[in-house]
Amino acid sequence: MKLNDIRDNPGARKLRTRVGRGIGSGKGKTAGRGQKGQKSRSGVAIKGFEGGQMPLHMRLPKRGFNNPFGKDYAEVNLGQVQVLIDAGKLDAKKVIDQAALQAAGVARGGKHGVRLLGKGELTAKASFKVAGASKGALAAVEKAGGSVEVIYVKPAGEKAAEKKAAGAAARKTTHAARAPKKSAKPAPKAAEEAPEEKAEVPAPEAAPEAPEAE
Repeated sequence: MKLNDIRDNPGARKLRTRVGRGIGSGKGKTAGRGQKGQKSRSGVAIKGFEGGQMPLHMRLPKRGFNNPFGKDYAEVNLGQVQVLIDAGKLDAKKVIDQAALQAAGVARGGKHGVRLLGKGELTAKASFKVAGASKGALAAVEKAGGSVEVIYVKPAGEKAAEKKAAGAAARKTTHAARAPKKSAKPAPKAAEEAPEEKAEVPAPEAAPEAPEAE
């Protein structure tokens, strides 16, 4: 066999049907859409519309709700941890956290961290640093001689919001520093002093008249 003899199996690659290319093709004129009607036009998105009657997705009953305040934890059981320790994928002498569990192939996802559950048996003495743990898991870890430290894990959305706020504050500070400083306005001039009033000089008193001689 040569490289130029290699071919796909017959029918493996089928060309798209080219509609509206003459009556001889069988898909000309109306292009397989029939005559008139809403579906023969372009830009139609009927999807779940059933002609005005109550559509199926609204007739079916609904159950439960989506909790807007729910936490997204990656759940890890103690039995899984023990298997990974026995396989050498986890070191029981080091602190086992979300990064270590993800590197070992468990704890996928978990925007709010890892939650430790008590299913299975843990015989190794290990220290955990997780976002949460059940009562059974805490008791099993302490029974094996280990410890559990519960921490708060900031989700990516919260970190992004803080980073954005910090960047905005930094830009505001930089802009304020670069802005030209306005010269201090001169102190308002004191009201013009009123012209000094000239002191009135009293008129000289008239001399007393001399008595007439007899």
